[in-house]
Amino acid sequence: MKEQYGVTKDGQVISAYTLNGSRGMKAIVLDYGAILDKVYAPDAAGNLVDVTLSSPDYASYVADTNFFGSTVGPSANRIAGASYEIDGVTFNLAKNDGENNLHTNIPDGLNRRMWKATEGDNSVTFSISLPDGEYGMAGNRKISVTYSVNNDNELKIEYKATSDKKTVFNMTNHSYFNLAGHNSGSVLDHELTINASNYTKIVAGAIPTGEIVSVKGTELDFTSAKAVGKDIEADNEQMKLVNGYDFNYVVDNFDGTLREIATLKDPKSGRVMKVLTDLPGVQLYTANWVEHAPGKEGATYEARYGLCLETQDYPDSIHHDNFPDVVYGPDRDYHTVTIYRFE
Repeated sequence: MKEQYGVTKDGQVISAYTLNGSRGMKAIVLDYGAILDKVYAPDAAGNLVDVTLSSPDYASYVADTNFFGSTVGPSANRIAGASYEIDGVTFNLAKNDGENNLHTNIPDGLNRRMWKATEGDNSVTFSISLPDGEYGMAGNRKISVTYSVNNDNELKIEYKATSDKKTVFNMTNHSYFNLAGHNSGSVLDHELTINASNYTKIVAGAIPTGEIVSVKGTELDFTSAKAVGKDIEADNEQMKLVNGYDFNYVVDNFDGTLREIATLKDPKSGRVMKVLTDLPGVQLYTANWVEHAPGKEGATYEARYGLCLETQDYPDSIHHDNFPDVVYGPDRDYHTVTIYRFE
């Protein structure tokens, strides 16, 4: 189902697309920013609530600095020094996070662009083209994001991208989840499991050092289920750098196939969300810097009212030979799938 959501400042009509599953789950996505605006998930009794934090309207999305529900790319997360080289050529990006680059572009990123929508069978594909040099990156690029909902309460996000020159692709979705409902407050009682025995160590600015370090015996360990809030205030030097959890976890036994990599559970409602991906990393972010953000239905979001599980290649991979290869181009297309399954 398609309906008008709003109008951009230059007069373009924004449409909202509703995707329904037969077991009650539904998702609403926008052609503005290819944003995941709402996800309604049932509890054990079939009661539906919206489990994603989102802005209430177009103007709030324009002003949003938290990337609520956003499609992020062409390069998500951080690139040290806001520059990189490919085949001896230097590419300079926006220094929008201190001296570094975060999520490619903040004021005019993909989450603030109108995408072309093509409706399918309980799916919608958003596509956009970027000319050579846009965002400081090489290649005439074509990017698409397909959202679909099936009858197993699964929200599937499929990314595809091509470029006629070597360039960087590392896309993600930046949704914040609260399985008790978007307006229900803290997620610190949610129980989280991440199938990752290691993470990428960081320095100030959340920039990876290149080291892949074990989580065993540390507060970063989610290899077995524990409450998100159990160790979030720990005296841990890595966590102090980012005011909680904001780390890339290295998926165990990665082989490029679609597999379950994380489970989030709200003990009160019984809702469970499982994350499946064919990517090697997932960024756990506990909304550490969210403050007085306007939300849907009159809600106001604060720190730790939601959490992100952003599937990805590792941050700053372009600078580390031991990290995944994020260079794509004429001989290598970008294609990846992530599924959020609600139980």
